[in-house]
Amino acid sequence: MKLTANKRTDMKKGAIKQVRREGNIPAVLYAPERPGESIIVNGEEFRTALRNMKQGHLPTTVFTLHFEGKDRKAIVKDIQYDLTTYQVIHLDFEELSDKVPVNVKVPIHCIGVAECNGIKLGGFLRQVIPSVKVECLPKDIPAMFEVDVKDLGVRQTKRLSDISMPKGVKPLVDVKEVVVVIAKR
Repeated sequence: MKLTANKRTDMKKGAIKQVRREGNIPAVLYAPERPGESIIVNGEEFRTALRNMKQGHLPTTVFTLHFEGKDRKAIVKDIQYDLTTYQVIHLDFEELSDKVPVNVKVPIHCIGVAECNGIKLGGFLRQVIPSVKVECLPKDIPAMFEVDVKDLGVRQTKRLSDISMPKGVKPLVDVKEVVVVIAKR
Protein backbone atom coordinates (compact mmCIF):
# COMPACT_ATOMS: atom_id res chain seq x y z
CA MET A 1 0.00 0.00 0.00
CA LYS A 2 1.37 3.38 -1.00
CA LEU A 3 1.54 6.35 1.35
CA THR A 4 2.81 9.85 0.67
CA ALA A 5 5.21 11.20 3.29
CA ASN A 6 7.01 14.52 3.76
CA LYS A 7 9.87 15.57 6.01
CA ARG A 8 8.83 17.22 9.28
CA THR A 9 11.16 20.04 10.29
CA ASP A 10 9.21 21.92 12.97
CA MET A 11 9.01 19.79 16.14
CA LYS A 12 7.09 22.26 18.29
CA LYS A 13 3.78 21.25 19.82
CA GLY A 14 1.83 23.90 17.89
CA ALA A 15 3.24 22.73 14.56
CA ILE A 16 2.33 19.11 15.31
CA LYS A 17 -1.22 20.14 16.24
CA GLN A 18 -1.47 22.04 12.94
CA VAL A 19 -0.40 18.91 11.05
CA ARG A 20 -3.22 16.97 12.75
CA ARG A 21 -5.78 19.74 12.06
CA GLU A 22 -4.90 19.46 8.36
CA GLY A 23 -5.83 15.75 8.56
CA ASN A 24 -2.27 14.40 8.38
CA ILE A 25 -0.41 12.20 10.85
CA PRO A 26 2.99 12.94 12.41
CA ALA A 27 5.25 9.88 12.34
CA VAL A 28 8.80 8.65 12.81
CA LEU A 29 10.59 6.40 10.33
CA TYR A 30 13.21 4.20 11.99
CA ALA A 31 15.87 2.46 9.90
CA PRO A 32 18.75 0.15 10.79
CA GLU A 33 21.99 2.02 11.57
CA ARG A 34 20.37 5.45 11.06
CA PRO A 35 18.66 7.87 13.43
CA GLY A 36 14.88 8.13 13.27
CA GLU A 37 13.47 10.59 10.75
CA SER A 38 10.46 12.75 11.63
CA ILE A 39 7.90 12.67 8.82
CA ILE A 40 4.31 13.61 8.05
CA VAL A 41 2.09 10.89 6.54
CA ASN A 42 -0.94 11.71 4.39
CA GLY A 43 -3.79 11.04 6.82
CA GLU A 44 -6.49 10.32 4.24
CA GLU A 45 -4.34 7.68 2.49
CA PHE A 46 -3.56 5.96 5.81
CA ARG A 47 -7.20 5.98 6.97
CA THR A 48 -8.27 4.50 3.61
CA ALA A 49 -5.64 1.76 3.97
CA LEU A 50 -6.89 0.98 7.49
CA ARG A 51 -10.52 0.75 6.34
CA ASN A 52 -9.61 -1.71 3.57
CA MET A 53 -7.52 -3.92 5.86
CA LYS A 54 -8.73 -7.02 7.72
CA GLN A 55 -8.67 -6.74 11.48
CA GLY A 56 -5.30 -7.70 12.98
CA HIS A 57 -3.34 -7.44 9.71
CA LEU A 58 -1.71 -4.01 10.33
CA PRO A 59 1.56 -5.44 11.78
CA THR A 60 2.17 -7.59 8.67
CA THR A 61 1.17 -5.00 6.05
CA VAL A 62 4.12 -3.58 4.13
CA PHE A 63 3.66 0.08 3.21
CA THR A 64 5.58 1.87 0.46
CA LEU A 65 6.40 5.37 1.71
CA HIS A 66 7.00 7.84 -1.11
CA PHE A 67 9.45 10.07 0.74
CA GLU A 68 11.91 12.61 -0.72
CA GLY A 69 11.53 11.24 -4.25
CA LYS A 70 12.25 7.64 -3.22
CA ASP A 71 10.04 4.70 -2.35
CA ARG A 72 10.90 3.11 0.99
CA LYS A 73 9.27 -0.04 2.28
CA ALA A 74 8.22 -0.02 5.93
CA ILE A 75 5.87 -1.64 8.44
CA VAL A 76 3.97 0.03 11.28
CA LYS A 77 5.64 -0.75 14.61
CA ASP A 78 3.47 1.46 16.85
CA ILE A 79 0.23 3.38 16.47
CA GLN A 80 -1.23 5.91 18.91
CA TYR A 81 -4.87 6.91 19.08
CA ASP A 82 -6.63 9.90 20.63
CA LEU A 83 -8.41 8.67 23.78
CA THR A 84 -11.73 10.36 23.02
CA THR A 85 -12.04 10.43 19.22
CA TYR A 86 -10.01 7.27 18.39
CA GLN A 87 -8.30 9.17 15.56
CA VAL A 88 -4.72 8.10 14.75
CA ILE A 89 -2.43 10.76 16.23
CA HIS A 90 1.05 9.23 15.73
CA LEU A 91 2.77 6.39 13.86
CA ASP A 92 6.14 4.67 14.17
CA PHE A 93 7.41 2.95 11.02
CA GLU A 94 10.32 0.53 10.71
CA GLU A 95 12.07 0.64 7.35
CA LEU A 96 12.64 -2.79 5.85
CA SER A 97 16.01 -3.94 4.56
CA ASP A 98 16.21 -7.10 2.44
CA LYS A 99 19.01 -8.60 4.57
CA VAL A 100 17.88 -7.58 8.08
CA PRO A 101 15.32 -9.82 9.86
CA VAL A 102 12.30 -8.15 11.48
CA ASN A 103 10.03 -9.13 14.36
CA VAL A 104 6.32 -9.01 13.49
CA LYS A 105 3.06 -10.14 15.06
CA VAL A 106 1.23 -12.40 12.62
CA PRO A 107 -2.53 -12.90 13.15
CA ILE A 108 -3.95 -16.39 13.63
CA HIS A 109 -7.28 -17.29 11.96
CA CYS A 110 -9.37 -20.33 12.79
CA ILE A 111 -10.88 -22.21 9.86
CA GLY A 112 -13.39 -25.04 9.86
CA VAL A 113 -15.41 -23.55 12.73
CA ALA A 114 -18.79 -24.34 11.11
CA GLU A 115 -17.87 -28.04 10.74
CA CYS A 116 -16.20 -28.37 14.18
CA ASN A 117 -17.30 -31.53 16.02
CA GLY A 118 -16.84 -30.01 19.47
CA ILE A 119 -19.01 -27.00 18.66
CA LYS A 120 -21.74 -29.26 17.26
CA LEU A 121 -21.70 -31.14 20.59
CA GLY A 122 -22.33 -27.95 22.59
CA GLY A 123 -18.85 -26.53 23.08
CA PHE A 124 -17.61 -23.12 21.98
CA LEU A 125 -14.41 -21.91 20.38
CA ARG A 126 -12.05 -19.91 22.56
CA GLN A 127 -9.05 -18.46 20.78
CA VAL A 128 -6.40 -18.00 23.45
CA ILE A 129 -3.73 -16.36 21.27
CA PRO A 130 -4.89 -13.95 18.52
CA SER A 131 -1.40 -13.50 17.04
CA VAL A 132 2.11 -14.91 17.27
CA LYS A 133 5.38 -12.97 17.23
CA VAL A 134 7.85 -14.27 14.64
CA GLU A 135 11.24 -13.31 13.23
CA CYS A 136 11.84 -13.43 9.48
CA LEU A 137 13.23 -11.53 6.54
CA PRO A 138 10.87 -8.90 5.04
CA LYS A 139 10.26 -11.01 1.92
CA ASP A 140 9.09 -13.92 4.11
CA ILE A 141 6.51 -12.05 6.23
CA PRO A 142 3.38 -14.22 6.27
CA ALA A 143 0.00 -12.48 5.97
CA MET A 144 -1.56 -14.82 8.55
CA PHE A 145 -1.48 -18.32 10.00
CA GLU A 146 -4.47 -20.65 9.73
CA VAL A 147 -5.50 -23.21 12.33
CA ASP A 148 -7.96 -25.89 11.23
CA VAL A 149 -10.32 -26.69 14.13
CA LYS A 150 -12.92 -28.90 12.39
CA ASP A 151 -11.57 -32.15 13.93
CA LEU A 152 -11.44 -30.85 17.51
CA GLY A 153 -13.80 -32.23 20.13
CA VAL A 154 -14.89 -30.67 23.40
CA ARG A 155 -11.89 -29.78 25.65
CA GLN A 156 -9.40 -30.42 22.85
CA THR A 157 -6.75 -27.87 21.87
CA LYS A 158 -4.40 -26.81 19.09
CA ARG A 159 -0.95 -25.51 19.97
CA LEU A 160 1.53 -23.28 18.16
CA SER A 161 3.46 -26.42 17.25
CA ASP A 162 0.41 -27.49 15.17
CA ILE A 163 0.83 -24.44 12.90
CA SER A 164 3.06 -25.07 9.91
CA MET A 165 5.60 -22.26 9.77
CA PRO A 166 6.99 -21.39 6.33
CA LYS A 167 10.72 -21.74 5.74
CA GLY A 168 12.64 -18.80 7.17
CA VAL A 169 9.96 -17.91 9.76
CA LYS A 170 10.98 -18.50 13.38
CA PRO A 171 8.47 -18.17 16.26
CA LEU A 172 9.69 -16.03 19.17
CA VAL A 173 7.40 -17.67 21.73
CA ASP A 174 7.09 -21.16 23.23
CA VAL A 175 5.57 -23.50 20.63
CA LYS A 176 3.81 -25.46 23.40
CA GLU A 177 1.39 -22.58 24.04
CA VAL A 178 -2.29 -23.27 23.38
CA VAL A 179 -3.71 -21.27 20.45
CA VAL A 180 -7.33 -22.44 20.50
CA VAL A 181 -9.51 -24.64 22.69
CA ILE A 182 -13.05 -25.97 22.30
CA ALA A 183 -14.39 -25.19 25.77
CA LYS A 184 -17.38 -26.76 27.47
CA ARG A 185 -20.34 -24.51 28.30
